[in-house]
Amino acid sequence: MTAQPSEYHRRVAAQKRTAIVEAATKLFLDSGYDGTSLARIAEAAGVSRATLFKQFATKAALFEAIVTEHWKADDEAPLPEPGNLRAGLEAIGRRYVALLTRPGMAALFRIVIAEVPRFPELGETQFKLGKMPYFESVRRYLAAENAAGTARLDDAEMAATQFLGMISNYVFWPRMLLAHWEPDDAAVADAVDQAVLTMLARYGVPGSRGA
Repeated sequence: MTAQPSEYHRRVAAQKRTAIVEAATKLFLDSGYDGTSLARIAEAAGVSRATLFKQFATKAALFEAIVTEHWKADDEAPLPEPGNLRAGLEAIGRRYVALLTRPGMAALFRIVIAEVPRFPELGETQFKLGKMPYFESVRRYLAAENAAGTARLDDAEMAATQFLGMISNYVFWPRMLLAHWEPDDAAVADAVDQAVLTMLARYGVPGSRGA
């Protein structure tokens, strides 16, 4: 029978994994994906090469882990139940802001944008493992509101694109060009509120809860 790792060893392994992911993110941003070797990442993370290869056999696998880690919501609670479109959109909007403004998210996008002409697979990884799973969860939520009769929409995918786009176009995308773009909490909250009001005006069912 194979002995199971102790809680201590699991905690140490998790700490090393975090150190590797953080070191790789910084090196990819500073030196580029192609210009960063796994050996340099191991050195920067303060782990042995054997430890790094045990967790990530290839640089592509490490990049996939970076994408998955950055898009993993801090709040693991499920999306809101349908029935109150306003409350549901407000909750999703706040969660999306927290995701887009978490440390390292802007750096991840900069890495992909800089490297995708030479390494298109990085863009595909970011899209498939990062953006799309979150986007799909919002699409499913809006489709559920439509089925519940609290929203009226023909295309849940387009509605999700519009809602998330209204928020990210203020909260996130200016950071790609403006190094000091840091709207305060009140401005960010207002951006979410305005996006919710726009969605309610376009897709809300008059007289329904939250409309």
